[in-house]
Order: sequence, then C-alpha cells, then structure tokens
Amino acid sequence: MSKETIKSGKFVSLAYTIQDMDGNVLEQSDLPVSYIHGGETELIGGMDQAVLGKAQGEEVTMTISPENGFGDYDPNLIITDEIENVPAELRQLGAEVQMQNDAGDVKSFYVTKIEAGLLTVDGNHPLAGKSLQVKVKILQVRDATQEDVLQVGMPGQSQTIN
Repeated sequence: MSKETIKSGKFVSLAYTIQDMDGNVLEQSDLPVSYIHGGETELIGGMDQAVLGKAQGEEVTMTISPENGFGDYDPNLIITDEIENVPAELRQLGAEVQMQNDAGDVKSFYVTKIEAGLLTVDGNHPLAGKSLQVKVKILQVRDATQEDVLQVGMPGQSQTIN
C-alpha cells in the first residue's frame, strides 16, 4: 500500500522549525500544526507548495525571502515620542500598543526602547527583513474527515500559520 501524498482536500499534520540564515532557531512548533491542504489556510512563504506531493515522514527544507515571509523591514513603522506622552501602563519594554490608521486598520506595535526620556515603538514583525530557513517534517497525511473540517476550518475560512 503506497503512502498518501499531500494534495487538495488532504488533512496534513506537520512540525516545523524556523531558523535565521546563521542556523539560530527563531521559532519551533512544539505541537503538530494541522490544516486541510487546498483550503484557505495560508502557510508562510509558500510552504504549502513545498510540501505538495510529499508523504508522511518526509522532510522539506526551504529558504524564504523577506518578501515571502514576514515582509521587508519598514523604518516608517518605528515611532519615538517623549515618555510623558505615553500612558504609564505602556512604559515598559515589550508592552503592546494598538494603533489605528486613517483607514481604520488596527496594527500592533511593541515598545522596543526606552532611554533618555524617549520611548520607541516598532510595528514591524520581529522577523521582518530576514531571510529564513524553514524545516518541515510531515507527520501525517490522510483524507480529511468532517470533524477535521470543523476543527481545522472550512475552506473559505482564512487563517495563517506561521
């Protein structure tokens, strides 16, 4: 009996590790990540195309450019202001600040620096501007059940795995 391969409609479970180009581990899935291939679930950097046709037990290593990963680093997403203009509860490194633009879109910024009476927030993803090495191990490939569709998401429901 041949192994099932990843194609549209298959339930896929995988584990992954994201490293920088120096081999430093930046993110690792401790629990399996599951999705239904060909649905609206978006995997980082074309990972879904890289695993297409692969079977349980296979591994894929791919390099993802910033454009296909977390985007280019945008210096316009860095804002510095005098600390007294910032609410006291946000005056700590790592604090999350929600900001809304004129179009009504909300984005998370994080406090990255506090010095000399100034506080800096950054709206870039921590991995923005970096090329990444992604290692994927396919843990399971099988036909999707109705229960999978309910748990993982129906085609048409968008979610991102990264």
